[in-house]
Amino acid sequence: MRSANATSRPDFRRADGGPVPVLHHATLADGRVVDVRIAAGRVADVVPAAGAPVGENDLDLTGFVLLTAPAEPHAHLDKALSYDEIRPPMGDLGSAIAAWEAHTPRLTVDGIAERARRAALRALANGTTALRSHVNLLRGEDPLRGVRALVRVRAELADVMDIQLVALAPYTADDDTVHAALDLGVDLVGGHPHQTPEPAANLRRLLGIARARGVGVDMHTDERLDPAMLTLEQLAHAVRDRPETAPVTASHCVSLGVAPPEVVARVTAAVAEAGVGVVTLPITNLYLQGRDHPVATPRGLTAVRALLDAGVRVAAGADNVRDPYNPMGRSDALETAVLLVTAAHLTPAEAYRAVSDSARAVMSLPPAGPVRGAAADLLAIRASSLEDALAAAPADRFVLRRGRLVAASRSERTTAAGVPD
Repeated sequence: MRSANATSRPDFRRADGGPVPVLHHATLADGRVVDVRIAAGRVADVVPAAGAPVGENDLDLTGFVLLTAPAEPHAHLDKALSYDEIRPPMGDLGSAIAAWEAHTPRLTVDGIAERARRAALRALANGTTALRSHVNLLRGEDPLRGVRALVRVRAELADVMDIQLVALAPYTADDDTVHAALDLGVDLVGGHPHQTPEPAANLRRLLGIARARGVGVDMHTDERLDPAMLTLEQLAHAVRDRPETAPVTASHCVSLGVAPPEVVARVTAAVAEAGVGVVTLPITNLYLQGRDHPVATPRGLTAVRALLDAGVRVAAGADNVRDPYNPMGRSDALETAVLLVTAAHLTPAEAYRAVSDSARAVMSLPPAGPVRGAAADLLAIRASSLEDALAAAPADRFVLRRGRLVAASRSERTTAAGVPD
């Protein structure tokens, strides 16, 4: 049976990218019910809801919570949704790398682009309006297939989503290949020094390329449960004098989560002093890490609370979605936030901040949200509170990027006892 209260539902018209001048009756995370006026892609005003008439292009958000739109600070669009074509065995990081490497000779630019586009649009539909993706520099005669694919997808989706690209350079990739990726339009230099024969030397090489090109870096860092592996500390000391125009991000940082307290204190202080942003990636690292600890299995997370307490910008992302590194994932930042509450013991507000405001800060994006003067990148989700939104993750959502409606989703449920609340 359908709800008899259909008139109370907002208009789920097809998202056409058109501007939305006013959001009516939106509930903010602090419980206030407001009207939000938008102009030129920014929030022009936030005032108590006054019951003003809803214009043709406005949205009535009665029953919706209005939040800063999520940002995804660490994705792998070139790998996303490849699980079904690879059918990898379930396992740890080593087996995931082996499965991906075995599959790479079969990758084509068109195939990578098709999967990447689907994955990005799934994230957009769930509320993500900005995304940073690492892209592998592949082994073989054409190492830039993934780069060309993601540069194409970035251009195709430029009107609805901000996409940043990081060249993920294995130690076998020479300097010319990294420079070629930057020449094609990649934004940042990345790699995984902890997986190379000489981590310190590899880190210096990649930082040198970034410095020469005047770009930022985002390094896969210490993705192992080894308390002696502290590439993060080396990175922090190496970039203390970098210009603000070349931001530095360290992703994963799993080893710090199992280090002794005195080591954690020392490293977090160095990271805070250097201004390095840290991205934790709960779903993938909880899946990959700790498989050799069948009893008292450690959590595959960095020292999230210690980093926050030290004043470090801590963001969170999904990392891999439905590929050899993570067979699960729904491209929804709320999934990441829930895992932060459960596994990192953050409050719901802290967890959501990690996938929205802090993620945007790590990505060097301007502040957004239902705040006067902020960019109008907004997520409206049918819920009574932030906690309700995280717990239920309802599909009913409106997504605005720079004040334009770029995604709208609606769900209906019935039971034999009637329509659920």
